[in-house]
Amino acid sequence: MDRDDVCEIEHVNEKAVQEVKSNMFDDQTILKIANISKILGDATRVKILFALSQKELCVCDLASLLGMSQSAISHQLRLLRNTNLVKFRREGKVVYYSLSDEHVIKLIEIGAAHAQE
Repeated sequence: MDRDDVCEIEHVNEKAVQEVKSNMFDDQTILKIANISKILGDATRVKILFALSQKELCVCDLASLLGMSQSAISHQLRLLRNTNLVKFRREGKVVYYSLSDEHVIKLIEIGAAHAQE
């Protein structure tokens, strides 16, 4: 079987492998990155994150913006909170959501730039 995307011989560049291995993230960090990737794998959650990158919003605002039920938005926000991508604050009877930090904005910007290439 001829494949252009596979080496024709088995050859391991030990120096390169050791160099990369010494710079690898630990398993806990790798798992966190993978989990963030899973969370970002849902279009609704990406829409929520993009909206929150523009302005702090409450569940009612997000439900109206995305044409979804408040219950569905709350479920997605809970997942985003569990991965520390969003945070909330209470003002009286209203709970406002925002992005946890500037890293989340960068994730969205990098994803959008890559998607538009």
